[in-house]
Amino acid sequence: MSDVNGPPHVYRIAIVGSGPRGLAVLERIAARLQTPSHRSRIDIHLIDSTEVGCGRIWRTDQDDLYRMNTVADEVTMFSGPVDDGPVRPGAGPSLAEWWRSCDPHVGSNEYAPRNLYGRYMRFVLAATKKALPPSVSFEGIHDCVLDVYRESEVFHVRLESGRILRADSVVLATGHGLPRLKGSELAFAKFAARKPGIRYIRNESPAEMNLEEIPAGAPTGVIGLGLSAYDVIFSLTEGRQGKFLEVAENEYSYQPSGHEPLIIAGSRSGLPLPARGRNQKAPDYSYQPTLFRADEILERSSGRPLDFRSEVAPWVFAEMHLVYFSTLVRGLAGESSEDEFVEEVRQQGASDPLAIRDIAKAFGVHAEPIDFFALARPFDGLSFVSREDFTDHVMAFMRRDLQHAEVGNRLDPLKAALDVLRDTRSEIRRLVDFSGLTAQSHANDFLGWFGPRSSLLSSGPPRKRVYQLLALLEAGIVRIAGPSARFGACESTGRFTIGSPAVAGSDTELDVLIDARIPGTDLTLETSRLMVNLRDRGMLTEYVNRNGEEAFRTGGVATTGSPFHSVGRDGSSLEGLHVIGIPTENTRWFTFVGSGRPGPWNEFFKDADAIAEHMLGRAG
Repeated sequence: MSDVNGPPHVYRIAIVGSGPRGLAVLERIAARLQTPSHRSRIDIHLIDSTEVGCGRIWRTDQDDLYRMNTVADEVTMFSGPVDDGPVRPGAGPSLAEWWRSCDPHVGSNEYAPRNLYGRYMRFVLAATKKALPPSVSFEGIHDCVLDVYRESEVFHVRLESGRILRADSVVLATGHGLPRLKGSELAFAKFAARKPGIRYIRNESPAEMNLEEIPAGAPTGVIGLGLSAYDVIFSLTEGRQGKFLEVAENEYSYQPSGHEPLIIAGSRSGLPLPARGRNQKAPDYSYQPTLFRADEILERSSGRPLDFRSEVAPWVFAEMHLVYFSTLVRGLAGESSEDEFVEEVRQQGASDPLAIRDIAKAFGVHAEPIDFFALARPFDGLSFVSREDFTDHVMAFMRRDLQHAEVGNRLDPLKAALDVLRDTRSEIRRLVDFSGLTAQSHANDFLGWFGPRSSLLSSGPPRKRVYQLLALLEAGIVRIAGPSARFGACESTGRFTIGSPAVAGSDTELDVLIDARIPGTDLTLETSRLMVNLRDRGMLTEYVNRNGEEAFRTGGVATTGSPFHSVGRDGSSLEGLHVIGIPTENTRWFTFVGSGRPGPWNEFFKDADAIAEHMLGRAG
């Protein structure tokens, strides 16, 4: 059936995907419509295949054990703080403020369950709908979008139900996809398909993995040791009625239920994500770098593409060392001395870690620079005589890391320095987005070297989860294979395998293999019917960095700069079709951010507002 949404003078907007990005665009549309000057008639459709208002990753029916890894005080979906007026777009509570209004016992710096964040997003949607002026109609649609095509300057949005919406502007905020299998993953899937009793499981969301069928006691391999691996591990332990008993402050023992499989996890580093430092920063904290300044790097480059390893990374490490030594100075001599130290570094233009160290000596600090990225590969070059030997080493590393984390992300020099990797993401984006780097440096130095290490050191889980993982290791429910973990499939035994070349006796046969890595963005391997149709029609194309002898195909959707129109096969931008967030990863960097932050706008709200402004400008 067909659906014509009103007379021609009504401007029609379709937002595909109602996770954080899609909801942020809607919130900024509604905030801009609060001004009396907007009288245009507008129809808005917000479409989601899972749950309108929060999307799939944050859906409200998932288990409480899945937690966010950002404290609730630093999360908001309102583009401005509460004021003396009613809650409305542009003026509403943060996640923490809303949570405390529901539960007064919630303290500061709590990590919310993902389903609670979904409930908060539904609250934001309700407040947004309520604030829309009478000239604007809104419809939330629980359906799957199969296609978007253009006829006579109008977009047609075809839904799985058969309904067709007409739209003048379309926003694709579709979030995570599940690329078609290739390489070893495809081989694993085919192996499992022809071997009875063997399972290969993958999904970018552990909450949607079919883990219930894994038998108790089954040797189960987990590829990856990131945030998703934590979710998988706790699904198979706490999620199976196992209990963590707090025997002392920050010390747990694990009481098995008997339903757990034997879990053996592995990754390149052999290290589970370290813990986030105890948060000691205000919700609206905004770091202003002293040494690592994108403007100055761009000025020196005179517009040519950058080499990340030689022209950007040294300044990132300089900023990290500045924070490391300034935290030591503050701890020794107070904040006024810290300010003097930072100013002295700035005036001398010191960027070499040894020069920063020497300035710190004059303030009484005697410490050496740190190879920060060596922390991301602590077992490189080492060998271990047994599984028990490696387990002792990895647990010792985790305990040392937790000691730093307990001191906090402002008082502990190491955790404060590592937070620079998070706090300067906007500076990094200005240098790398839209082919700011040479093609080779983009692929190898940035995505191959810097990205994985930066993520490991700065994107960790809450401290409690690391303490609990220690309890699982002590109980023998979980093992870590070791560094440079190898996964395979053995035809003669009909089972998967896992092992580490650095750990003697680590080779283990598996009945189940779970890929707990977040799939990379790759338009060429998309399985979504919507994205495949748009790609095959040439309305979406892959972004290619051509700054070099060999081009780098990024996998991300090609867009213009803000407000992010898609770039078609003929190279022209398709005005009215906006693409935002994860589908554009590697065209832009770190599009995984799932919320705004109180205080000055980050790119999350800036991007959403730019799209809203453009659409409302077209609407008149």
